[in-house]
This record gives sequence, structure tokens and C-alpha cells, in this order.
Amino acid sequence: MIPDWKTRITMNPTVLAGKPVIRGLRISVEHVLLSLSAGIPADELLTEYPDLQPEDLSACLAYAAEMIGAERVYPIRVGA
Repeated sequence: MIPDWKTRITMNPTVLAGKPVIRGLRISVEHVLLSLSAGIPADELLTEYPDLQPEDLSACLAYAAEMIGAERVYPIRVGA
């Protein structure tokens, strides 16, 4: 089951310039995703940021998946 990221990811123009963050904290979704993609284990992130919960990490992944899913790709015409 894909978690509902909308209950955990917030965007507020006064917090980190409106970037998506975890539950209003100053921990950006981007930071979490970059950390996970760099190979930092989830347990390490949760220890380093005690306000984070395992469900927050799942919400970040679900948010990223939905944003990519909504992206539209247009074919490039070669030789046009």
C-alpha cells in the first residue's frame, strides 16, 4: 500500500522557501531523498534526526513517486 504523503509532507512559503518539508519541520523532502539515494541507511537518518519517523521516509518516497508519475515526457524529434 502506498502511504498518503499528504498527511506528512507540507509546503509553506515561510518554511524553507516553500519547499516540501516533513510535517512543518525544517527537514526537506529533498534532503531525505538525497540522503537515501546516497546510501545513508534509514535507521541512521532516524537516529540523526530524532523528530523523523519511519512513516516520514515512506511519505518522501511516495511524494517523489507521485511527482514523477505526474511528469509528462514529450518525444524529441531528431533531425527536425
